[in-house]
Amino acid sequence: MTPDTADRASPVAATEGSQAVAPTFEQFFAEHRGPVLTLLYSLSGRRDLAEDLAQEAFTEAFRRWSDISTYDDPGAWVRRVAINRSVSVVRRRVSERRALARIAARRVHAPEHEPSDDRFWDAVRALPARQAQAVALHYLEDRSIAAIAEVLDIAEPTVRVHLHRGRLELARTLGLDQRGPDQGGPDQTNPEQTGEDR
Repeated sequence: MTPDTADRASPVAATEGSQAVAPTFEQFFAEHRGPVLTLLYSLSGRRDLAEDLAQEAFTEAFRRWSDISTYDDPGAWVRRVAINRSVSVVRRRVSERRALARIAARRVHAPEHEPSDDRFWDAVRALPARQAQAVALHYLEDRSIAAIAEVLDIAEPTVRVHLHRGRLELARTLGLDQRGPDQGGPDQTNPEQTGEDR
């Protein structure tokens, strides 16, 4: 394989002897940029901010590519970096909003007619950070509990708790069915019965 064809080779198909050749950074970037942008947009609600955060995360991955390319899941690493950076930005935004609310004596709000997806993701963004991150990774990227734990660098039971609490708060916020099992609804107190173990 020549250096020119190595850059274009599939990371799965490319092998030298018995060892697989790690994907190039360009291949990694092409594969993960879209999903990382979508994840960050779902958490921040702003495309420009999502693009900035993704760029920072991928820049850091590029700087450390010789190490990161050897990880079992470099995509989990870049998501962790992106999510961690988004947390500080979100905290700053919350502080700015509080300051603006104190300054503004009264706001006039026009009735909102948002699509249900916008309403859902607004509710997700209102959750505590780890709950929002777990919910977005689970529903947006269809990641398993184990994969979410790896991305967020937390234990699987902690992911289950964040998903469970996030779902309860989303149901309350969105006015969804909160009936318990004795009332014909799902058992909301037991994460194992809510399908969180995928």
